[in-house]
This record gives sequence, C-alpha cells and structure tokens, in this order.
Amino acid sequence: MRLDGKLKSWNDERGFGFIDPVHGGQDIFVHIKAFPSGTGRPTVGQAVTFEVELGPNGKKRARSVQYPVRGRSRKPLRSEAPADWTLPRLLAIPAFVAIYYVVASHWPVKPVVAAIYVFVSLVAFMAYALDKSAAIQKRWRTSEGTLLLIGLACGWPGSLVAQQFLRHKSSKPSFVAAFWLTVLLNVAGFVVLHAGVLPLPWL
Repeated sequence: MRLDGKLKSWNDERGFGFIDPVHGGQDIFVHIKAFPSGTGRPTVGQAVTFEVELGPNGKKRARSVQYPVRGRSRKPLRSEAPADWTLPRLLAIPAFVAIYYVVASHWPVKPVVAAIYVFVSLVAFMAYALDKSAAIQKRWRTSEGTLLLIGLACGWPGSLVAQQFLRHKSSKPSFVAAFWLTVLLNVAGFVVLHAGVLPLPWL
C-alpha cells in the first residue's frame, strides 16, 4: 500500500533522511536508493508517495519513493543553464585579479603562484563535476569539507565557476557561507604572505 508524506529532513552527504507521513505516526527512514534515478537531490518539504518495508534491523523504512504528479511532472533535474550570477560571484575573480596585480606590482610574486591557482582551480572544477555526477548516479559523494579545503588551497576560483556553470553547491546556505569564508581566508593569506607582512624565505 502506498502512503503519502513529506520529506522532513535530508542529510545530503550521508544520503538519507526521514519522511513525515501524512496520516501521522513516527517518521519513516528513507535512503537515497529508494528514490527514482535521475531525479536529482531530494528536497526537504517535497511531497512524496512511498511504500513501507522492514529493514535488516527490523525498523520501518521507505521504499519505491515517487513524486506525485500535479499538473506538470516534476523535472528530473535542475536546468542545465548556469545559475544567476550574484554581484559577489560576478566580482570575486576580477577583484582578486586586481588584488594580485597590485600586490605583484609592489612586492615580488613568483610566477608559480599564479600557476598554482590555475592548477588547483582545475582540480576544484573536476571535484565539483565528479560530486555532481555521483549525486545523480547515487554513488559515493565527495565531502563538503574536501570541496572547501580544495577551495581554501587556492582552488576557490575554479570552485566558484563550477558552482555557477554546474549549478552545484550554489544554493545551500551553510555551504555557501563556509565557501566565502575560505575565499576571504585565501585572499587574506595571499596578501599577508606576499606583501611583506609575514615574509617567508621561499616566497
């Protein structure tokens, strides 16, 4: 028998959440594998229909989760068009290029520094692409901590481009806030290390 409910909570990194049944009762555990393939990341508050079965531990869990059709069918995936460029996202990379130019004009900055930013940014873009592919195919995901660490390690320009053009990790408030913190830390670190504030012999 199919039941109606709403997705009450969802842990995107661990791939599971809980459904609040419309008829009441305890929340029902649901794993990402119970959702139809190709429908993207589950959204908290989304109406669903589902069946209930007992898991290996004897507890109830949802299976064969479907999205009810109301008017038009739910889009399988978000639009592939790039996300809207907000002002901070639009200006972040040009602003850093300007900062880089000013610092390099007054203090020595080795060419390898620019190469590092380009290389790690490419790594960041690939990491986001692989994580999005894993999310769609319901495979093991790259942790948000890893994505943020790559951004902090000079890869944030590539991360920013990936968020926009892949429409991935660009709408989760907690992640976005942490991402911008890594951007500020990285840029501040670049200025401090190269502007003579904290001189290091190998720079």
